[in-house]
Amino acid sequence: MRLRAGFEIATPAAKVWDELCADDALHWCRILNDVRWTSPRPFGVGTTREVKALGGANQLREYYFRWEEGRRHSFYVKETTSPLFKALAEDYLVEPNGENACRFTWMIAVELSAIGKPGKPVNRAILKTLFTDTARHYGLTPA
Repeated sequence: MRLRAGFEIATPAAKVWDELCADDALHWCRILNDVRWTSPRPFGVGTTREVKALGGANQLREYYFRWEEGRRHSFYVKETTSPLFKALAEDYLVEPNGENACRFTWMIAVELSAIGKPGKPVNRAILKTLFTDTARHYGLTPA
């Protein structure tokens, strides 16, 4: 299952990047209850993060395998308490569009487990709230 959203944001790329790497990263996403970096700054390849989602029902340990400071970072989930997927990875790309605007592209790839496959439409809808919440946070609609 692959999901992708693009956001044309009237905010400088550096500010959007800083929000995505802040101590309270993604605080606007309602399914994420706690996002905590477990590596010291400065972040780079090998950075780790722990996330509690869905009221703590799902806990994830993430490992960043790509880090292009100020532009792009990507991670995969090393461990999860969810039996619904075998693998999950995300990619965040922030591209300047002039001095005071940028495009943020967020991609999510999930390999559902045998017990997760029947719930694919529900799982997709839950993950899409990340995009709708992000659009709301920036005052726009996903492209």
